[in-house]
Amino acid sequence: MPELTSTLPALLMVAGLGYLLGSVPFGMVMARAFGLGDLRAIGSGNIGATNVLRTGNKLAALLTLILDAGKGGLAVLIARAAVGEDAAQLAGAAAFMGHLFPVWLGFKGGKGVATFLGTLLALAWPVGLAACATWAVMAAALRYSSLSALVAAALSPVWMVVLGFPQMSVLALFLAALIFARHEANIKRLMVGSEPRIGKKG
Repeated sequence: MPELTSTLPALLMVAGLGYLLGSVPFGMVMARAFGLGDLRAIGSGNIGATNVLRTGNKLAALLTLILDAGKGGLAVLIARAAVGEDAAQLAGAAAFMGHLFPVWLGFKGGKGVATFLGTLLALAWPVGLAACATWAVMAAALRYSSLSALVAAALSPVWMVVLGFPQMSVLALFLAALIFARHEANIKRLMVGSEPRIGKKG
């Protein structure tokens, strides 16, 4: 945990703004911009980049990935520059929660993988790179986005400690736990062999 040096009003402001930024459903925005229809009625119904990819539009999926990751990273960087390190961690957590439970979509959001990775990259870039590499290796080997995300999330607290950021390990553990909770249905499908692979159209 970081040392708390910021005032309570500053932290509350950071949390609120981080949540609102994280709540922007870029997958829905891209689906509408590219005329792909209602993303919630496609494939898994998720609003993230993997489900956008199931429409067959790789550009829309890439933009969704970048923007969803960027909102987590941006929340961290702004809070760190304006307030401090404690605020940066809080902003990252708030942006992640915003993606999972966006006010604009009745608190029914995505699974948070891209936002998780973007947040890690901004908080501690070596850890973010390690998590991204973990996801990429697993995805290339097994072609399951969900399994890749679960392994990357599970290892993120370990990477925090190994790479010299133990003060962020509690946050990484919290985010990883939420990743697992949001992937409950995916875990069940992985166990019975019915989980769709990366690139499969919905």
